Amino acid sequence: MAELIDRLTEQLGYPLLDQSSFDEFIQDQPFSVLFFTEDPARFPESLDVAVILPELLKQFPQLTPAVISREAERSLQGRYNFTVWPTLVLLKQGRYLGAISKVQDWDLYLRDIESLLQREPTRNPGIGIPVVVNPQQTQPCG
Repeated sequence: MAELIDRLTEQLGYPLLDQSSFDEFIQDQPFSVLFFTEDPARFPESLDVAVILPELLKQFPQLTPAVISREAERSLQGRYNFTVWPTLVLLKQGRYLGAISKVQDWDLYLRDIESLLQREPTRNPGIGIPVVVNPQQTQPCG
């Protein structure tokens, strides 16, 4: 079953990104689309997206695709704060444009990707930890 995902990296030449190759790859691309698959046995729609993604790239050749390695998916997922698998994350020069989760109708893919590519990048929506400043008051000496 995972052969459809393996085909993307082995036959079509999409990079398989891990923690060490991720940042350099996304910074080097004008536009990138990152495929977060999770386990296709648990999320069989990943296999559908593996078939759809090459077709989307024919419509949007400015996108450079990559598959996120299973080992890196959970930690990188936190940067983009999505909770549904599979997900395509679109970036412009490494900066967040948006994400499309699950399998969508073809027309919806076309509309959403066109819209995302016209956006200005935003801060990654990652799961943030609020920072609370609690300065200690200094006591006068003596």
